[in-house]
This record gives sequence, structure tokens and C-alpha cells, in this order.
Amino acid sequence: MGKYFGTDGFRGRAGRDLTALHAFKIGRFLGWYYKEKTGKAARIVIGKDTRRSSYMYENALASGITSSGSDAYLLHVTTTPCVSYITRTEKFDCGVMISASHNPFYDNGIKLMDADGEKMEDEIQDTIEKYLDGEMEEIAYSEGAQIGKTIDFYTGRNRYIGYLTNIPSRSFENYKIALDCSNGSAWMIARAVFDALGAKTYVINAEPDGQNVNLNCGSTHMEGLQEYVVRNKMDAGFAFDGDADRCLAVDEKGEELNGDLIMYICGKWLKKQGKLANNTVVTTVMSNFGLYKAFDECGIRYEKTAVGDRYVYENMKANDHMLGGEQSGHIIFRKYAHTGDGLITALMVMQVMIDSCLPLSALRQGCTMYPQVLKNVEVDDKEGTLNDPAVLQAVREAEESLGGNGRVLLRKSGTEPVLRVMAEAGTEEDCELEVYRIIAAMKASGHLQKVR
Repeated sequence: MGKYFGTDGFRGRAGRDLTALHAFKIGRFLGWYYKEKTGKAARIVIGKDTRRSSYMYENALASGITSSGSDAYLLHVTTTPCVSYITRTEKFDCGVMISASHNPFYDNGIKLMDADGEKMEDEIQDTIEKYLDGEMEEIAYSEGAQIGKTIDFYTGRNRYIGYLTNIPSRSFENYKIALDCSNGSAWMIARAVFDALGAKTYVINAEPDGQNVNLNCGSTHMEGLQEYVVRNKMDAGFAFDGDADRCLAVDEKGEELNGDLIMYICGKWLKKQGKLANNTVVTTVMSNFGLYKAFDECGIRYEKTAVGDRYVYENMKANDHMLGGEQSGHIIFRKYAHTGDGLITALMVMQVMIDSCLPLSALRQGCTMYPQVLKNVEVDDKEGTLNDPAVLQAVREAEESLGGNGRVLLRKSGTEPVLRVMAEAGTEEDCELEVYRIIAAMKASGHLQKVR
């Protein structure tokens, strides 16, 4: 990760960490870089979520792009997966999404995509950082007829909606479905898709005001959707985050299904259909131990990557796998998308329900989520702590204590002086015991600063 760009773009407090000037200069660089690369005015497509600051960044990015002699195409409020889809299918040079995903409204971010709708190469983002810090020569401004154009491209959203409605092979008729749009990017698109497929669609949290995105709603606050599904006797509910690249589900009994359970349900169905490429699902190291036990029992192989949907997709692409994702709800169906797509996830879960003629509460059977305890621990030296003999011994003892009925994981934060200590076991008490066994070793070795 660089100074500004992490695994999911440039993100921070709007107006402080991420300013309009940053956006303008990123636009300037992209317009210049792709114009130099292609020898003609670049075509760059921009989408945004519903945050108040997203409009400021949209204007700044477009100004930067056009001042470098390239053209900015505005999708306006749309989802991150929509920008990815439109970038690759409409042959744009690159795509930009303005969103801080599941963060509160006062944060924002800029996500960059290459011509294939995939996350932009680190090398280009590293060069952008040098430009932002004044370590490159200033880019010349275009003049006269060489100044680029800003083009309204809202029709791109309609093409994306049309694409989504063609994915399921069956109608959603007679299904009552609740959608929690998180007052974010999906607030119009989600209803349009489910209505077009014949569902009886009920939408909550679809009144964005610029400040209520993710506010006690969406995939990070499932309780509202859970209550709504039960009270209104829905067949299922789906919750998205601010830019709709995540999706979590609620069954007809009001029980939450996280990303691991969704991968279990869809993985089993794809295997039965003979469509689970390489008989493998790609997960991150944070997927629940219960998911791996369930996959073992039904004969599905799995791979583990570092945390981040970027790493999941890289593994899928390199090994030609077709299903992967994170516990948080970033699920990638590579046949249909090059990024996590909350709406595609919801459509695929619906497809499984309809094909199997079973409710979600039945489809989730066979995969039991193990209790999990995670502690963020501030230490004096992350690498030194990870390699301390006493800490390593504590980890081995914890693993031996759990045997084949749980696991422990110790990993470092990429942005803070913090180690994440996690344990999964049959009971929460066992998890707590093993987590604090490791923390006690950190304390005895003099590394521990604070447990958050």
C-alpha cells in the first residue's frame, strides 16, 4: 500500500485527508497519462455514491480530466460494479468510482479501475502519488479545441440494469423480497432490477440526503432489515453497502447470512450444476472455520488469500476460479463481474432458492458458523512481536489446545501499529481463552502496549 492509495483506493475524511485538489490532480494525471498512452483524447468514466462530498469530487475529477485534454463521462449516482462493467464493455480507458464504501458519510474515496474494470495497477497508482506530492513535472494544460469534454452518460446505468436482469434464468414472480439500499448507490438500481424480474419488491433505506448513507442501515447494520423481513413475512432480504459491491442476506426467519454462508450456498449449488470451476472457492484467511468444515464435508476445495477482495480476485484470475469472496459480503462471481457485485450476489442467491424450491433457512443448513473473538492489540513492534519465540509458542499451544475444532490467526494491520488476534472455536469462552493466551505472551515479552 502507498501513501494515499490502499487496497481499495484513496480513502479518508472528506475535505481533510482527501480534498478537492487531490481529486483535481488525480483527474489531471489520468487525463494526461491515458492521452499519452493512446495518442488521442482518453475516455474516462466516473460514477459516484450519494455522499454530499461525492458531487464535489465528481466536478473536480472532471475538471482535471478535461483540463488535460481528455473526456469525462458521468454516470452520476451508481454502483462500483456498474462502473467496472461499463468501463470494460464500453471500452473506456479507465474508470473512477467516488465512494468510501461502508464508511460514514463524512469519509469518501476514489477507486481507480483499468480498462478491464479491474483495480488499477499499483505501478500507476504509485506514479499518481508522486504527482500528488510534486515529485513529477507539472502537466501542461490543454487550450482551445484541445480542452476535453464532459459528457452526460446516465444511459450507462440503464445498460448495466439490462445486463443484470438477463443473468437469472427464472422469474422472481411470487417472491416477496426486501432490499436495504443503505441510502447509497443501489437506491434506484436495486428496485429496478428486482421489479423487472417480477419480484414483489419492498425497499427500505432508499432516501439518500447526502448524510445518511450507511447510517444504522445496510450491510453493516442488519437489524433493521431482519426485523422488516419477519414483520412483513418476506421470503428473503438483501442488504447492500454504500457503493453496493457488498451484499449480505436475511432468511425468512430473520437470521443473517454473511458472506461465508452465501459462498457455501452458491458453491454447493454451482457444484451440483457442474459449474464450479476447478471445484474450488477462493476465500480470505478471515473466513470462518465452520465454512471450511462444511466445504470439506461436501467435497469442495478452497484457497485462502490475504484479506481484501483485490487479493481474492487476483487468485481467481490467476487460477481460473469462478467463485470467491469475503465474510463481509464482497462476493465475486467471475463469470459475470470483475469485482464484488452486491446485486449479482443477490440475484445468484435468488437463483439458488428458485431452482432448489427451498427457503434460505434450509439452504444454509450444513454450515455452522463457529464463534469468533477478535482483538486489536497495539504493540511496540509488529514484526518483532510476530517473530518473538514466546508469542510463537503461545500460538502453537493455542492451536494444539483447539486441535481440529478451531483455529487461531495472528496478523498485522497494514495501516496501524496493531496486531489482530483472532480465535474460532466451539464456544466463545474457548475463543477468549486462546486469544488471551497469546496476548499474555505479548505482555510477558514486553511488546504489549494496549488491547483495544
